[in-house]
Amino acid sequence: MKFTTGPGRLILVGLTGTMLSVAACSGSGPSGATASGEMPSEITLLSTTDKTGALTYVGGSQLEGIELAVEEINQQKFLGDSIVKLDSRDTAGDAQTAASQVTEGIANPNVAAILGTVSGAQSVAVAPIAESSKTPIVFTQSGSDGVVIGDYTFRSTAPQETYFPKAIDHLKELGAKRISVLYNAGQPTLAEIAENQLPAMQESEDLEILSSTSVQSTTQDFASTITKIVGEKPDAVVFLLVGAQNSTAMSQLRQAGFDGPAVGNPAAGAGNLAPAGPAGAGMFWATDFNYLQTAPSSVAFVEAYNAKYGKNPLNYAAEGYDAAWMIARAIKESGGASREDIKNGLDAVAAAGFDGAVGPVTFEGNDQRVAGVVVEWDGTSEGLLAE
Repeated sequence: MKFTTGPGRLILVGLTGTMLSVAACSGSGPSGATASGEMPSEITLLSTTDKTGALTYVGGSQLEGIELAVEEINQQKFLGDSIVKLDSRDTAGDAQTAASQVTEGIANPNVAAILGTVSGAQSVAVAPIAESSKTPIVFTQSGSDGVVIGDYTFRSTAPQETYFPKAIDHLKELGAKRISVLYNAGQPTLAEIAENQLPAMQESEDLEILSSTSVQSTTQDFASTITKIVGEKPDAVVFLLVGAQNSTAMSQLRQAGFDGPAVGNPAAGAGNLAPAGPAGAGMFWATDFNYLQTAPSSVAFVEAYNAKYGKNPLNYAAEGYDAAWMIARAIKESGGASREDIKNGLDAVAAAGFDGAVGPVTFEGNDQRVAGVVVEWDGTSEGLLAE
């Protein structure tokens, strides 16, 4: 079964297999831990995300996508007479708070499933709690190892390393081979790319890494390192940084006299390069979603998001939207809303794939995959380079 979403509608396309057979499954834990095939009048989803703190721009955007999806699901009566209710909590960037909120939600028999946290540190703390209690949880972002750990943990964001090569493909089109790397070692996903993926690509992609320098999330001045990098005369630089670090690094790179291309990552988006202005021009990155992409399901999502919020969505909103719809599809697929029903339904949805806000989606096990797109900052706004 393949699913296609759009504003105000959801269409089931192309029956590719039989409906998932929902077998009763015994298990300890809160009420609803067995397959029931029953649809209550209210289905509660718990959302745990960063409404405040350093990751507000991520969590707040994700929550907007979730809320839009819940609104559509209920307006469409996608689950018949059952209404989805969202219980939204603020983790405030703290892993212990996230773990406490998830533990509390699991103890509440009315909570059918969880929309998980957006940071790897929080999600790694939360995942074992959900898994051991047999509570289905769908994470977004959270690219770290230790998040998708079993039958009940799912990730509705493709790990960055799976589409990062798309940026390297564009780099090669520019004729760049000799690169210098500056990366945030405090972010496991970025450290993985810098320390393992890029070195492994040297031979396969004909790259030469001149240097690779790590910084921490608290580092905000890169002048001395960038002076060293410019002295190496690379064809391009790779900045695997977060938030405001991107605009600072690009400004200092241009001040140091380097006018070549720079490879970034999705954390350069969301307006984070805007303070650099024209100095940021020439940075491009691969991402799982951009509001300019042309997949029909993406265009439909952007239209619906614009109608509700009066602005263009970030990738975090698209991911949150798809995560909420993924749970709704799972309930529809299994015909029940117990935790075991939802887990069984999620298995079927992941096996089939769907067309979501981020475009066509597949899964490796419980972990999402997308083709990705390449985006470039031109000094004033983002533009789409490749799909």
